[in-house]
Amino acid sequence: MTDRPFQLLQIDHVVLRVRDMAATEAFYCGVLGCQVERRLEKSGMVQLRAGNSLIDLVDVAGPIGRAGGTPPGTQARNMDHLCLRADPFDRDAIVSYLQARGVRIGEFGVRYGAEGEGPSQYLFDPEGNMVELKGPPDEVPIDTASSSATT
Repeated sequence: MTDRPFQLLQIDHVVLRVRDMAATEAFYCGVLGCQVERRLEKSGMVQLRAGNSLIDLVDVAGPIGRAGGTPPGTQARNMDHLCLRADPFDRDAIVSYLQARGVRIGEFGVRYGAEGEGPSQYLFDPEGNMVELKGPPDEVPIDTASSSATT
């Protein structure tokens, strides 16, 4: 038992410091299906709706972005990865869709997430951030037996 006056429910939002706001917004909205919720021009921020969560894009040249130091690049990332639950999860359809849009594809595997072990496809946004599309547990395609499982 704990005297903590709260419990955690879900990820509310993730903030990404980005160099190219237009390309990153186009990726998250046009490719992954987020919707612009708010634009905060003075802050250099765009807030994108991703289901029940938000993905905030902060321009590294804006007031908030400058406070974060050196922009992300090949030598320094602004996070390890962002995981988004995808439904339905048809790996072949997802990869075909992403490749047709020029998205760089990463490893596929069976990984642990909020709902347990399940199929997971890594990909990269225009800023080089790794994004994980996570499927439901127990719906692992048969061909994943030869894929490496990582967490």
